Amino acid sequence: MIIGVLALQGDVREHLHALTECDAQARPVRRPAELESVDALVIPGGESTTMSKLAAEFDLLDPIRKRIAGGMPAYGSCAGMIMLATNVLDGRPDQRGFDGIEMTVRRNAFGRQVDSFESPVEIDGIEGDPFHAVFIRAPWVESVGADVEVLGQVTTGEAAGRIVAVRRGDVLATSFHPELTGDLRLHRYFVDLVRNAA
Repeated sequence: MIIGVLALQGDVREHLHALTECDAQARPVRRPAELESVDALVIPGGESTTMSKLAAEFDLLDPIRKRIAGGMPAYGSCAGMIMLATNVLDGRPDQRGFDGIEMTVRRNAFGRQVDSFESPVEIDGIEGDPFHAVFIRAPWVESVGADVEVLGQVTTGEAAGRIVAVRRGDVLATSFHPELTGDLRLHRYFVDLVRNAA
């Protein structure tokens, strides 16, 4: 089982490290041929408009869409969540994504870089204490399709009730950055999901 990390921009190294710590074989993906060699794909945090542009320039946009539509497991954190959404609010008009989860997300919903924050979030399917979630210019989910499961919401502050973790089948997305915390539970959850899909 090989899990790729989309290596165009963003927290690539951190995701590769977390996946390796979870006993998964992980490798960067920058080209269509590299995409063909993986069983699943992580789309990291970063800058979603830049990621969209680079995915088109590297001829990865349509191949990734087709792989996900064909059943390839995928996980997106922060910008990766935006890339997996079918509808993006406050994005650029020419921004395109992978249409992996029927949901509407709002870019930078929690504010600018200076508004970044950390908060405990309980995630359905993740045992133990609430997940220590790091939000950096993060999106939130405005609405989801009928087949999308809400896994986590903010529980405190002005953003209480906002959706920050979702799953549709073997496609997972979070608004926050588990790759920056050292808590491997979400990566293990995804690795298990990939193993079960195989």
